[in-house]
Amino acid sequence: MTETPQTPVVDFYFDPTCPFAWITSRWMLEVEQVRDVEVRFHQMSLYMLNEGRELDPDYRRHTDEGLIPGRATLHVGTERPELLADWYTALGTRIHEQGNKDYEAVIAEAAEELGLDTTAVLESTRTDAADDHLREAQRRAEELVGNDVGTPVVALEGTAFFGPVMTRIARGEQAGRIFDGAVALAEFPYFYELKRARTTSPEFD
Repeated sequence: MTETPQTPVVDFYFDPTCPFAWITSRWMLEVEQVRDVEVRFHQMSLYMLNEGRELDPDYRRHTDEGLIPGRATLHVGTERPELLADWYTALGTRIHEQGNKDYEAVIAEAAEELGLDTTAVLESTRTDAADDHLREAQRRAEELVGNDVGTPVVALEGTAFFGPVMTRIARGEQAGRIFDGAVALAEFPYFYELKRARTTSPEFD
């Protein structure tokens, strides 16, 4: 009897406030439509990555504020792990595509959209009781790529990378071709880094 081949899994690690992670995540969902892969979402945390580091004041403010949706995402991922991807979509659509940085408001709206206990999700953002679990989520991402990189992290073919970082969402077959290139790089065990300066800002169309 011939066994049915398993669909390859791509593990995607995100911080919900990162615009580059959002673009890469939407690209990966496009890839799912044109390649035989399954995307599984996992949380990481820019706040925990930068805990104790000297940062530019504006970026420090951004990462500190990001702890609020980070805690909410941890709560949802713990209580309803099957909804994590949908939660990220509901939250990210509001934060990135709609430009709403009132995190308590978008958390409440996303929870209501998914039929979650809004009060419980919001209360999870006001306590540090689960912060060690958020640190552990970040640690798991760092174990894949090290702690001198950011979000997103994509793990495929047994290899994980920071990125790819894009400022537009690749669609359709173009998304598939970019993915094919990433797989080809991942298959070479001695490839580590490919980078250039960004000259465009994120757009989410």
